[in-house]
Amino acid sequence: MRAKGPSPYFQFPGTARAALERWSEVFGGQVRIATYRDLSRIDGPPDAVAHGQLAGDLELFAADTAEGEESFSSSGLLFSLLGAADPETLTRWFEALSVDGTVLDPLQRRPWGDWDGQVRDAFGVTWLIGYKASAVADTGAGAEASSGSDTDA
Repeated sequence: MRAKGPSPYFQFPGTARAALERWSEVFGGQVRIATYRDLSRIDGPPDAVAHGQLAGDLELFAADTAEGEESFSSSGLLFSLLGAADPETLTRWFEALSVDGTVLDPLQRRPWGDWDGQVRDAFGVTWLIGYKASAVADTGAGAEASSGSDTDA
């Protein structure tokens, strides 16, 4: 058995379905949802998400908070997708997550030659996305042109 590492499980204030559907558009994968009604729970609205999953190459979980539970908030926490895919895919993810979100640090070439950036999506999740300079050379992806950053850094 090989452990993959932890998978985040977000508790949202009624936006779990929207988050999972948005992440499915960004990352791909299948959204699976069980509502409070489906699980015979009475501690939340019947149509709210009691358990939700994005199942695919990236696995994420989310639910709508039940009565008395705290919703997700974060400070000093980044969800790293460094090297998680090819440069073109990572650039596309960065751009898609920035829609209705906030670019905290543009995806750009760093002084050491690699690329990274930070974006907080519409649901308050901060993503660290990047790749090694060698990945651009290996794929011939031309990430410099697609990121909109200056290549003479």
